[in-house]
Amino acid sequence: MPIKLDGRQLSLEIQERLKNDIHKGIKEGERPPSLAVIRVGDDPASGVYVKNKEKACERVGIKSLLFHLDNDVSNRDLEELLNKLNLNAEVDGILLQLPLPSQLDAQKLISKISPAKDVDGLHENNVGKLLKNESGLRSCTPAGIINLLNSQKITISGKQIVVIGRSLLVGKPIALMMVNLNGTVTITHSKTTNLKEISNKADILVVAAGKPNLIDSSFIKEGAVVIDVGIHRLKSSNNGTTQLCGDVKLEDVVSKVLAYTPVPGGVGPMTVTMLLVNTIYSWQKRCGLNSTLKDLLP
Repeated sequence: MPIKLDGRQLSLEIQERLKNDIHKGIKEGERPPSLAVIRVGDDPASGVYVKNKEKACERVGIKSLLFHLDNDVSNRDLEELLNKLNLNAEVDGILLQLPLPSQLDAQKLISKISPAKDVDGLHENNVGKLLKNESGLRSCTPAGIINLLNSQKITISGKQIVVIGRSLLVGKPIALMMVNLNGTVTITHSKTTNLKEISNKADILVVAAGKPNLIDSSFIKEGAVVIDVGIHRLKSSNNGTTQLCGDVKLEDVVSKVLAYTPVPGGVGPMTVTMLLVNTIYSWQKRCGLNSTLKDLLP
């Protein structure tokens, strides 16, 4: 029976720990941690993600500040808001919800966030710390993946790891984290030839291709660990209903693997939880508290 890497259950366990850490530190810190979330426009998916983040903050005791801006906001106006939040001593984390409307330069705006408040772990300073294997705020989805593996004592050191996808959000940072943990990593992408042959060598396969049902059992080595980062809503051709799926055909691969992440309920909940970890880690540093979370930030 393969191991189900249950992101929902692990998230609840970590969030209970975070709640206790805030309770213990709030007297010395003199205030709760706070997270500023900036949402631009009315993209429905972004609305769901932001609502989930607000609920998660409430569960553990983080003060959540939402800034919902019009779809036609300018780069300049958004930069001004970021500057104000950077200077606000009671804001520990700043999250710019992606994707942004086409007139906005996402990476330029992320670079305007103070690295110490960059709870998405996407600022070049934080990416540089990851590259140098120095402690710091980490990209949330990759950090969540590492914690899922650790929770089941799945070893990374010495393993052959294949990452499908090279985005700054997932592909590149998860590759760096696994290299730092002594894995041997191959990054593949849409231009890679012989993808199936390369994937078949993986002890751990991380699929972040953004293509529904791309990977079936023919890509998987017997006894591999499969991490599915994708999430897609597909319409049924029979009755018009929709269902969620990942980049991996789970029903086809599950009998072949050692462990797997379900979709939904695998990587997604861990992404939100790692945002909370980053926010509390920043709060502890800003308030002069002893950090209790370094083991969760690979």
